[in-house]
Amino acid sequence: MTIVVGPRTKGLRLDRDHAAAALLADQPRIVDDPFAWPLLTLDDTALNHNIALMAQTCAAFGVEHAPHVKTTMSRQISARQLAAGARGLTVATPGQLRTARSWGRENLFLANELTDPRELRWLRRELEESLRPGGTPFEVWLYVDSTEGVGLLSRAFSGAHDDVLARLGVLVEVGVPEGRTGVRSAAEAGDLARAVAASGLRLLGAAGYEGSVVHGTGPEDLDAVAAWCGRLREVATAMVRDRLVPDDTPVVVSAGGSSYLDVVLAELPGPVTTPDGREHPTRVVVRSGAYVIHDHGYCARMDPWDRLPARSPMHAAATVWTQVVSVPEPGLAICNVGRRDVADDIDLPTPLWLRTLADDTWSAPQELRGATVTGINDQHLYLRLDDSPADRTPTTAHVRPGDVVGLGISHPCTLLDRWRTGAVIRGDDSGGDSACDGAPDEVLELVTFDF
Repeated sequence: MTIVVGPRTKGLRLDRDHAAAALLADQPRIVDDPFAWPLLTLDDTALNHNIALMAQTCAAFGVEHAPHVKTTMSRQISARQLAAGARGLTVATPGQLRTARSWGRENLFLANELTDPRELRWLRRELEESLRPGGTPFEVWLYVDSTEGVGLLSRAFSGAHDDVLARLGVLVEVGVPEGRTGVRSAAEAGDLARAVAASGLRLLGAAGYEGSVVHGTGPEDLDAVAAWCGRLREVATAMVRDRLVPDDTPVVVSAGGSSYLDVVLAELPGPVTTPDGREHPTRVVVRSGAYVIHDHGYCARMDPWDRLPARSPMHAAATVWTQVVSVPEPGLAICNVGRRDVADDIDLPTPLWLRTLADDTWSAPQELRGATVTGINDQHLYLRLDDSPADRTPTTAHVRPGDVVGLGISHPCTLLDRWRTGAVIRGDDSGGDSACDGAPDEVLELVTFDF
């Protein structure tokens, strides 16, 4: 795949189109001429660490991983996840499904309902094409939470060959009251499962999103997530009891999200047992996606890795570098980054590093203390500077126009859609943050985000 960047690529200062590989042939650093502020960087070591830790953890617990690529929508990053052992990719929308399929991905999980007849016609055609000589293999799983949804699926695949139906998997989505999608009761789930089976579609099991249950990490929150996982297993057990899934096929139980992975791994694996004493194997699939980027805000606060046996944290991979364009009054710096570049749906960005401008270039990054982001506009960010902190350092007091600030982000799932391209930089093998530890700023790769 040839990546082409040019004048329309944010973070690069180019007058014409270039092949990314040619642009990186001279091993440029992020302070060199091809790059521009603001710039999104991804730490290569952090990405590899996060991907490997998730793969190792899933293997240790005997579960499969289908990472949710709504976080990155990156062909290159998803390829790393698949190479580490992911069974396939999860997506949220029909558009994301088509995009991931255009990358040549073979196993896709649409963690949502599909109710548009046009999209269903496309899906049927794509599955049929995959079975023709020379076709790329394709299997899709998706949700239903209503009889209307089952009817739409059934009509769209009416008369389809058995080989096509064998590559379309249907899961009953289990939700929570006042939450988003998903049936609200076990009785509804049972009725819907029977409707799927009666329609001739392939019923796989039950799935849902535990992040809709609670939003904290206190003992009562974790207990509530555990109880929801128990209900998910009960729905799967009822499917086995009613013989809606074949006796020789594990029933799928799937949960998603990066915040409560510890609870999911503790509660979902293991066979289900029917009232008559029959044990039936489960196939547990987790769909965590934000973990690959992690952050300095929401994910760091919710981090389940501190509660897992390995107690090995994920590393924040993303930094957005922004230039100070004005210091209009004491204690206030205005930077050239805004809502078009960073997310503020949960938290404002966190100032982490400062690169001072001297002799037409920038210093190595230093830790920035005593600085707080207090506001953000479309294209501007307000950086308040405390000139008298107890641990006052020169980096706190001497922020000037032209300097560059490195921002940590919160909630990676609403960051990368603001960018077409990110610069993957050489990380620090010791496990620290590359910017703080003075690792080289060499750009190893340009990755794309296909939102």
